[in-house]
Amino acid sequence: MATLLRMEDICKHFGEVVANDHVDFEVEEGEIHALLGENGAGKTTLMNILYGLYRPDHGRIWLRGRPVDISSPRVAISLGIGMIHQHFMLVPVFTVAENVLLGMPAPREPLLTLKQVAERVQHLSQQYGLMVDPYARVEDLAVGERQRVEILKALYRQADLLILDEPTAVLTPGEVEKLFTVLRNLTRQGKSVVFISHKLDEVMAISDRITVLRDGRVVQTVARKDTDKAALARMMVGREVVFRISRPETCRGEDVVLRVEGLTVQRRGERPALADINFCVRAGEIFAIAGVDGNGQRELAAVISGLEKPTFGRVEIEGQDVTALGPRGLVRLGVARIPEDRHGLGLVMGFTVGENLVLDCFDQSPFCRLGWLNFRAIWRRAMTLCQEYDIRPQQPDFPARLLSGGNQQKLILARELSRQPRFVLAVQPTRGLDVGASEFVYRNLLEQRQRGAGILLISTELDEVLMLADRIAVIHGGRIMDILERDEADLERLGLLMAGVAAVQRRAVAVAPEE
Repeated sequence: MATLLRMEDICKHFGEVVANDHVDFEVEEGEIHALLGENGAGKTTLMNILYGLYRPDHGRIWLRGRPVDISSPRVAISLGIGMIHQHFMLVPVFTVAENVLLGMPAPREPLLTLKQVAERVQHLSQQYGLMVDPYARVEDLAVGERQRVEILKALYRQADLLILDEPTAVLTPGEVEKLFTVLRNLTRQGKSVVFISHKLDEVMAISDRITVLRDGRVVQTVARKDTDKAALARMMVGREVVFRISRPETCRGEDVVLRVEGLTVQRRGERPALADINFCVRAGEIFAIAGVDGNGQRELAAVISGLEKPTFGRVEIEGQDVTALGPRGLVRLGVARIPEDRHGLGLVMGFTVGENLVLDCFDQSPFCRLGWLNFRAIWRRAMTLCQEYDIRPQQPDFPARLLSGGNQQKLILARELSRQPRFVLAVQPTRGLDVGASEFVYRNLLEQRQRGAGILLISTELDEVLMLADRIAVIHGGRIMDILERDEADLERLGLLMAGVAAVQRRAVAVAPEE
C-alpha cells in the first residue's frame, strides 16, 4: 500500500510536561491504524497536532508525499483530514443535514439549499453503510446514530483520513459492531482510519496495524497478525499484565448495606434524570450498574454520595436514612467513595500526597492536636499507605497534581479503602487507566468484597462489569431495565437492555394446545 500520511520527529511540550517526544507515525492508504496507549501517553495530543488544534514544537508532517503545514482544523479539512471527537460536536436542535452543512459554504450562497445537502448525505449514507435520515433532528437520534452523523460530516467534506478518538466510549456492544462494519466499508473504498483507543479487544478486532505509545514515545508499530493482547499490554505499561483477575466465589450475606427506594431526580422543564430507581446492595457482593454513559449514572452517584438531594425517594445505609446526610456524615458511617472525576471530586490537586490522604480525618487524633495539624503523624500515615498501595513516588510531600493518573487513583483507593469501609461506591474506577492500573483497582475491590463490604460499581465497561459483579442492573433513560444474576448476563443480553429494549423475558416452556 502507498503511504498516505507520515509524521516525522514530532515533539510537543506543555510547560515541563513532554506530551510527544520525537514521535514517528505513518498511515497507509486503505488501512485502519490503531493508536494505543495508556492515559497520558500522548495519543490524542499527536492527533490534535495532525488536525491543527495544536502546533508541534518540532517535526514535520507529510501528506501524499508532500510536506504540509497544518495550522488549523480548517486547513486539515481542506487537506482531506477529518476528526470525530469522543464528545460529539453537534447541534441537537438541528437536523442531520443542517449539522453536516454547518460551517460549510452553501452551494448557492447566501441561500441554504438543504435539499441538495440532504440528497448528498443520503447518497453517502448508502455508499458507506451509514444509515441516517438526513431530515431527522439530532436530539431524536440514538448515540450510535449521532456518531454516524459525525462521520458523515467528515465524508461530506471529502475526508480521506478519518481520526476517531475513543469512538466506542459511548456505544452499546451492538453499536460497536455496527461502527466496525462502517469502518471496514470505509477502508474497502480507499479511506484510511486512525483509531485511538485503550481497549485491547477492540484494537485486535478492527485494526490492520497498531502503534503503541508510552510516555509520549513510540514503543513499536506492529501488524495485528503479528501480535496479541499480552504483547500489546506489555508494550503499553512496560511489564507483564494479568487480564483475568482470580475472582473468588460469592460471599454475599443477608445484611443489606445499601437500599435505594423510589429514587427520582426531576429538574424543572426536563425529563427525569432518574425515575423510580429501586435496588439493594448486600454485604459481601459487588452490585454493578451498567449502561451507556449519560443515562442517569452521574445523578445516581451524586445522590448516593450525598452531593445531591433527590426529588423523591430515599437512600438507606444499614437501615439508616441518609438521604439528606451529606458527604461528611456518610464518611462517619463508614462509606467509601471512588468518584468518576479524580481531579474535581477525588483529590485536592494543589495539596500533597500526605494532605490528600487525611482529607476525611484531618480534624481527628492523631492528625490534629489542639486545633493544629500534626504533620509528623500525617507523614507517617502517608509513608505507610504509599508503600501498601504502591503510590509512586513514595514521597508524602509530593504534589498530587504531578502524579500520573494511575497513581492518583491509587491515592484515592488508599485513603478510602484503608478505613475498612462497610460500603464502597466506585464510579468508573478505571476510566482513563492503563491495563496495569486497572488490574490494581480490580484486586482491591475484590479484596473489599471478600472482607464483607458491599460495593456498588457504576461502569460503562461491560468487560469490567462481567468480570467483577455478582449482580448487574442495567440503566437506560434513568430507569432500571432489569436486574440480572451474574450467570444470567452476557454481552448480547446486556447490550439489548443498554439500548433500551424492554427487559428480556425469561424463556417459558411452550405447551402445545390439545387438538
